[in-house]
Amino acid sequence: RHEDEVTHAAFSPDGMRVVTASNDGTARLWDALSGKALGEPLRHEDEVTHAVFSPDGTWVVTASRDGTARLWSALNGKALGEPLHHENGVNHAAFSPDGTQVVTASFDNTARFWDVKSGKPLGEPLRHEDNVNHAAFSPDGTRVVTASWDKTARLWDALSGKALGEPLRHEDEVTHAAFSPDGMRV
Repeated sequence: RHEDEVTHAAFSPDGMRVVTASNDGTARLWDALSGKALGEPLRHEDEVTHAVFSPDGTWVVTASRDGTARLWSALNGKALGEPLHHENGVNHAAFSPDGTQVVTASFDNTARFWDVKSGKPLGEPLRHEDNVNHAAFSPDGTRVVTASWDKTARLWDALSGKALGEPLRHEDEVTHAAFSPDGMRV
C-alpha cells in the first residue's frame, strides 16, 4: 500500500521484485511473489512520477515533481549520492541499455544525461520549447528520443547530446515516444 495514487509500477529484470512510484512522495520496492514491502520507502519531497530498475537490477531510478531524480540501491534502498537536480519537476527517468547512464525528462523544458556512478550531468541539457514529458534510449544506447509539450519529439545523439535531424512535429502535445525493438523506428 501507498498513502496516495500509484503513478507507475515496473518489474525488476528477473521478475522477482516490483518498484512502485506514488503521489505520496515515495517509491517502494516489493517482493513480486509475496507482495511484501522490501525495506523502507524511497523518499522524495513531492510526488514520485516514475521509477524503474537498471538493466542488471542493481539500481532503481526515481523521478519526482520535487525537481530531482534519485538513484537507489535496489538491494537495500540506500540513496546513491546526491539527487540529480533539474529546475522544475522531473516526469520521467530511464537507464541506458548498459546501465551506465540515466536520461531524465523535466518540466524545465530539458532532458539531461547523467553518469550513474558519479551522479554528474553529462554534457549540456537537451532543450525543447516546453515541458519534456518522456525520454528513452534506443536499444543500442546510441540515441535518445524525447517527447515534449512543444508538439515535437526529437532524436538526440547519446554521446554528444546533439540533435539528430529536424524535430518530429505533431499537432498537439507529445506525451510519450519509444524506439522499435530493432531501433530503426520511433
